Amino acid sequence: MVAKNLSVPLVKKFIPSRKSSSRKGDNGIVLVVGGSYIYHGAPILSSIAALRCGTDLVYTCVPKINVTPTRAISPNLIVIPLVDQKLTRGAVNKLVGALPRNLDSATIGMGLAIQERNSLLLLVQSLLDRDVRLSLDASALVPEVLPLLKNKNVVVTPHAGEFKRLFGEVPPNSKTQRIKLVEKNAKEYGVTILLKGPTDVISNGKTTYLYEKKIPAMTVGGTGDVLSGLVAGMLSKSRNTLESAACAAFINGLAGKAVQKKLGLHMTSMDLLDEIPSVMKPFDKIV
Repeated sequence: MVAKNLSVPLVKKFIPSRKSSSRKGDNGIVLVVGGSYIYHGAPILSSIAALRCGTDLVYTCVPKINVTPTRAISPNLIVIPLVDQKLTRGAVNKLVGALPRNLDSATIGMGLAIQERNSLLLLVQSLLDRDVRLSLDASALVPEVLPLLKNKNVVVTPHAGEFKRLFGEVPPNSKTQRIKLVEKNAKEYGVTILLKGPTDVISNGKTTYLYEKKIPAMTVGGTGDVLSGLVAGMLSKSRNTLESAACAAFINGLAGKAVQKKLGLHMTSMDLLDEIPSVMKPFDKIV
């Protein structure tokens, strides 16, 4: 298959219109599950990114040790404590019981400490049983999760190292070979893959999009967490995982380019969040 480069006209087609008569909740309800004693910022970046891309409500689930600093960062976040400091089966059961029934999408894994992998599988399966669209990143990218995901509206967002852990193969340096590897695994496992790198490769095994970034400032920590939040935000408004992942990669890159132009090589991921509304404004459609 021929991979297509992402462009403004193409991405405009992927972003749904907002009804002028819409009410709170109509434009997406997202769950973010992440964080640990060390990586407290990751789920915050994801949550604010989801809000910045036009999601109505974001529920941010973090270990109880992180609840106070997470709430202090922003009054816009609805924070749900995990009852344990790591993801356990007990914590998952409590969380699932506390979630709103009308949840549209979720992103899992950013900075998340997992006590046992079965607890992750329980969380993923519980959300899929509710028809929640998923974006998986970081510690959620383990091979044991793959059998649950086939043809279930799921995006995985690995960098090269996480891709190897998840699929058992190292992405080659050759762009052509990377594309073939992503397409092969996306088709085999029935997921949409967003392989992060200098050129993002996004594929569902049938159609493939490329986004060449060339944004060296985006090597700063947290840009992948922002991307995960954007994927979940887009998924909350669309059931098309490929288009949602493509939009997220493109918007993340546009924001990165805008920040690099302003700040050079001195950006942080918080700067990236601040730029999302400006780069998304030309994509806004109200009907």
